[in-house]
Amino acid sequence: MKRWARRATLFACAAMLAGLGLAARNAEAADKKFKIFLSMSYIGNDWQAEAANMVKAMAASNTLKDKVDLQVQVAGPNAQRQIQQINAMVQAGAKAIVVYPISPTALNSAVKNACNKGVLIIAYDADISEPCAYNVSIDQLEAGRVTAEWLAKKLNGKGNIVVITGVPGTSVDTLRTKAAKEVFAKYPGIHIVAEATGMWSQAVARTELSKILATHNWDQIDGLWMQVGCYTANTMQIEAGKRPDQLKPCAGEGANGGRVQMLPTGTQIEGANGTYRPMGAPRISYASPPYSGGLALKLIVEKLEGKDIPKRTTLPLPIVTNETAKACKEGTWEEMKAGCNAFPPSLVPNPGWFASIYSPETPEIGLQAALVGQPEM
Repeated sequence: MKRWARRATLFACAAMLAGLGLAARNAEAADKKFKIFLSMSYIGNDWQAEAANMVKAMAASNTLKDKVDLQVQVAGPNAQRQIQQINAMVQAGAKAIVVYPISPTALNSAVKNACNKGVLIIAYDADISEPCAYNVSIDQLEAGRVTAEWLAKKLNGKGNIVVITGVPGTSVDTLRTKAAKEVFAKYPGIHIVAEATGMWSQAVARTELSKILATHNWDQIDGLWMQVGCYTANTMQIEAGKRPDQLKPCAGEGANGGRVQMLPTGTQIEGANGTYRPMGAPRISYASPPYSGGLALKLIVEKLEGKDIPKRTTLPLPIVTNETAKACKEGTWEEMKAGCNAFPPSLVPNPGWFASIYSPETPEIGLQAALVGQPEM
């Protein structure tokens, strides 16, 4: 019995030492990873959730999973809270911070402090103006200008329009709205009869449009410029008894429900039903691509590894019109590469989900990354 007891003790000690060795190896592997934080401000819309999924998927991809220890914090639409969180991330040993900033300027002192301590800062979609920061985004002025020009021409330079803006204070909202209004000012026959803050949310857009319709009916509105909400505006018109050929032209962001509505009436797209169906809705659909955060993470890791990256990465502006809207079937990488840009509701049940997820620079993140945070590879 004593011999068996000694053997059991030896086995237990060996197992414990093996466990300690495994733990030590795991700790060593973790120590070799770059500690990177994702600092998010406002998250109360579909775009932010989708972009966060794509950042997490990039971190879990074969490209980065052995290089990155990603930690996520949400400040909400509060600049002071985001400043405090960035300062805490620096104190916690961050090597880099990927940021969706609530303001282009409010975070500058915290960002400069981080840079001075050797921490890399990269913002996606919305800008940070502190010179030490890196930025990844579309040209937001171009987004506002191109869509406003489309609407003005669609209306032959005259008519009453409704404007729904985004999240106040962000560079995205400020630049898009500024550029659009500069375009509308060139057309004396175009009148902005109502304006509201939409927070880039389909739900908020519905609330604000309902308020506007209390004093302006659809027959008094000729067109809409909406940072988010064209899907909702079209749906509300159908609910009010309008036929698809009576829908008002709408210039807005790239929510998938709106993309499906843009497809010609009668297009076969699996799972389409109710108001979420092809109807040839007159649209221009642009996008801040949700993959921008994933690309920002990939770029900042390259910088940590000693490679040069540009201070500003300007992404191509995805523009889809009725003429270029194309239904996907399965949402594969090959389909998106070939130009499909509207996903069937059977794959994407949320109409507010954003459809411009393809980039040749981020093959690691596709449909499942955007939906649930799972990488392609």
